[in-house]
Amino acid sequence: MSVPTAAADQAICAPLPVLGADVTVPLVTGGDVTYAALDYAASSPALQRVWDDVAAYAPYYGSVHRGAGYLSQLSTDLFESSRVTVAEFLGCRAEDQVVFTRSTTDSLNLLAAALPADCQVFVFETEHHASLLPWRDARVTYLDAPRTPDQAVATLEKALAARDPHGPALVCVTGASNVTGELWPVRELAAAAHAHGARIVLDAAQLAPHHPVDIAELDVDWVAFSGHKLYAPFGSGVLAGRADWLVDAEPYLAGGGASRKVARRTDGGVDVEWHTTAARHEAGSPNVIGVYSIAAACKALTEAGFDRLVAREQQLVTRVREGLAEVPEVKVLSLFGDDAPRVGVLSFVVEGWNSSHFAAALSAEYGIGVRDGLFCAHPLVRTLLGSEPQDPGECGAPEAAPGERSLNAIRVSFGAGTPDEHIDRFLGAVRELVSKGARWTYRTEEGRCVPDRGAAQV
Repeated sequence: MSVPTAAADQAICAPLPVLGADVTVPLVTGGDVTYAALDYAASSPALQRVWDDVAAYAPYYGSVHRGAGYLSQLSTDLFESSRVTVAEFLGCRAEDQVVFTRSTTDSLNLLAAALPADCQVFVFETEHHASLLPWRDARVTYLDAPRTPDQAVATLEKALAARDPHGPALVCVTGASNVTGELWPVRELAAAAHAHGARIVLDAAQLAPHHPVDIAELDVDWVAFSGHKLYAPFGSGVLAGRADWLVDAEPYLAGGGASRKVARRTDGGVDVEWHTTAARHEAGSPNVIGVYSIAAACKALTEAGFDRLVAREQQLVTRVREGLAEVPEVKVLSLFGDDAPRVGVLSFVVEGWNSSHFAAALSAEYGIGVRDGLFCAHPLVRTLLGSEPQDPGECGAPEAAPGERSLNAIRVSFGAGTPDEHIDRFLGAVRELVSKGARWTYRTEEGRCVPDRGAAQV
């Protein structure tokens, strides 16, 4: 069974076509401009190819694993073939399972719920909260932020060498930082983990959209990522990798789909036989559209050619780094050094500016969408800024007085759908704001920095 693929013959170009490429937004200074979406690290725009594929399937929508009708069987085939597509995209081993979840956060919480008793978890303080916080029922060792890739490996090896060598252990590490974009030495960290009898899960939320991820080549035990960062719509994610801990664990959610057989006992209780496949942790009616959109994105990126996409993105990274380096007031944040390899994610602060005001000015005066704050990686950003935890101030982050160091940062992120013009507009806006200042004053409104329309224009 198959459904039409509306965009199967769509020409691939650079940048890849994405939804919203022609959306215009109003400027506080008057008129409007095409929106420059430079917040890919939070959520990338959906590829037009993905949207077209989903639209082509939508009329054939039916229940999954539940019905005898044609559309139900077709949707079931689509759902399971999507699992195969994702497994191929990730280079899964024959015995690996692909479990569909809601997001990276959901995937890592699922794995946390499946940890064996008395498992030790090792995680760097540099992780996104999605991979820093789920391990509440385990013995957790938080590792200090390393300043080089070699130091990361050495820090992990030292911590693992000091652990109880007889119990289960898990290392959780990001593939690319959501704050600095820097690539982590995943293969070397996996080797260190395995040498000490530990397993490793890779948070690939920021890596998978920008770089090939191969489970077998990297020799990691699990990979987690989100569809909404991989050019697919919201609401779906993946946990892929070894099956044993997942099969041995109680289902993440109890309900239909996770159970193979349910029967009443003579004593009035209920006996349940749970699935041993990925369905064990996919209770309830699945998000078929979300799953199919992830598979469509995997196909689109593969067909476009990752080598080509990576090469183009690195050109954009170089342009942004060189452009920001020309502005003395701008400091780009980095763990491993300014020249460390990275994906299209960079965070920075601007001397004399509150980062929230700077980001608001980029949006209101130039139609550029970036993010400001601590990026759900509070320990890492505070380490990079050299600041201590403080209560949030205006605009969702600690406020800095004019001329003082920012207590939060600005993040620009981009990818396969970013036009060159958006990068040029961003760099031009940074230079202009630093040299001339904002043309409007900004205030807090419901936790957001917005132009103060009641004040005089600067």
